[in-house]
Amino acid sequence: MFDTPNRSAQYDALPDEDKDMLDRIDAYAEKVLCDIDPQKTRISFQLDKLKPIMQEIADEKGVSLEDIFIRYMDLASMVSAKQNSALKEDLNEAGLTDFTEF
Repeated sequence: MFDTPNRSAQYDALPDEDKDMLDRIDAYAEKVLCDIDPQKTRISFQLDKLKPIMQEIADEKGVSLEDIFIRYMDLASMVSAKQNSALKEDLNEAGLTDFTEF
């Protein structure tokens, strides 16, 4: 979710406003969450750390913090799903989909 490398075509297709929001939150996340293991840290803790940047964006847009949180989660999920789909496609093309054969 807070991962920025290898943006997919789904990301590129987003409106600039959505890309800007994702980029701002992801950049902030890299600063405040750099020393944690996301697999071992509760999502509530991670989101609490992101609250300041989300509140800043909410204030700029004149919307609630909850609206920004929901939008961010939706956008991050869409981009992540597209990245996973592209990875599966790449693995299929390389013939690496059934690891039980090795």
